[in-house]
Amino acid sequence: MANAASGMAVHDDCKLKFLELKAKRTYRSIVFKIEEKLKQVIVEKLGEPAQSYEDFTASLPADECRYAVYDFDFMTAENVQKSRIFFIAWSPDTSRVRSKMIYASSKDRFKRELDGIQIELQATDPTEMGLDVIRSRAS
Repeated sequence: MANAASGMAVHDDCKLKFLELKAKRTYRSIVFKIEEKLKQVIVEKLGEPAQSYEDFTASLPADECRYAVYDFDFMTAENVQKSRIFFIAWSPDTSRVRSKMIYASSKDRFKRELDGIQIELQATDPTEMGLDVIRSRAS
């Protein structure tokens, strides 16, 4: 079990889309899914640049694990526009135990593939990644 999970491949598209989000800001968010049969992480959804944080959180399944990246724009106390790239490990309490184990054991390796993650967040229910949490972690 541990070997299968840690041997999870990362589809090239994951890295390419992340680079587009980071460098060109082509996307606001990316939701990644582990395709268990293929033993690899794939891109499941891309969020347009105009996507709100609420739309992004609503796009995560209520009872399945996912990895997600969100490019969060905010104003500092000095009125300076900034952005932070969040990596979110979404592992709802209602998801399957096997799924939680696979996502947990593959997370660090997958995250290493995405160069430029600034803040990591682990969430098991929506309140753990609410906009207030994101704002406080960003500054």
